[in-house]
Amino acid sequence: MNLNRLARIDLNLLVALHILLEEGSVSRAADRLSITQPAMSKTLGRLRDTFDDPLFVRSKRGIQPTPRALSLAGELKSILGQVDGLLDAGEFTPAAYRGEISLAISEYVGFTLLPPLSARLQSHAPRLRLRTITRAERQLDQLANGELDFAIQIQREEYPPEYSVSPLADSPLAIFVRQDHPLVAQTLTRTLIREYPQVALYVADREELIGGQVLARGLFESDRGILETSHLLTAFEILRETDYLLICPAYLARNEGATRDIVALTLPLDMTFSVQYSLIAHRRTEHSPIHQWLWQEIIDTVQSMRFRIVHRG
Repeated sequence: MNLNRLARIDLNLLVALHILLEEGSVSRAADRLSITQPAMSKTLGRLRDTFDDPLFVRSKRGIQPTPRALSLAGELKSILGQVDGLLDAGEFTPAAYRGEISLAISEYVGFTLLPPLSARLQSHAPRLRLRTITRAERQLDQLANGELDFAIQIQREEYPPEYSVSPLADSPLAIFVRQDHPLVAQTLTRTLIREYPQVALYVADREELIGGQVLARGLFESDRGILETSHLLTAFEILRETDYLLICPAYLARNEGATRDIVALTLPLDMTFSVQYSLIAHRRTEHSPIHQWLWQEIIDTVQSMRFRIVHRG
């Protein structure tokens, strides 16, 4: 560690670089920092001198980061978060917390979980910014390097020891089709199901998560083609207009608004399968009060949802 060099660095420069990377605009970055655009341009000049790199070049869309700037972006957020933690004095209270937490969550899980979770956050942590990401590959790597704080994913068979894993819920899969689909009046078999095209919902890290489980059972195979999407409502609209079928968690059928004119059919016994969803975090967050608080809030939200479902009968 070169302490002499660090002593010459203005920490505000790193904050400015982080905001420039987020905004992609000198003027918008100046607005966020409540300084003038000339002052922001001067700050960018100091950044260029510090890193001996242009960092950004002008384009029709604003300023574009150089490879050097992009290489800094991956660690910058984590470093600033750690510095912020050092400066955070006093007892942690969710209501006073100001900051951003990122969560990787598929749309079909978020469709059910995020409304009640958002209600809890609005009540207990109104200044928290929760950023949800529906398409994120290499989730374990992103959790480790700080690009993600949490992930809700289909549970893997094994996790490295540096990850915390909390099972949330499991759900059987079902076949969703429009209510007058030809399959509704038939006895379902694997061969018959393969005769219809499928909509496949995007699953992050599919091979690592469910390779050897769902895929090996031939659930997501069709002789008539497959259309993949990460947008659940789009998938349901396709079902309403076509003979496509969708194999996904059966719990989605409880949302009568989203599944209007759509029915859920039980898979044949030889294709019956349930998926386990779990909450994942890296050990880098285990001593962070906000991360530990939100971890428990997510778990409690899922448990309260399951309680309501059981008592509704």
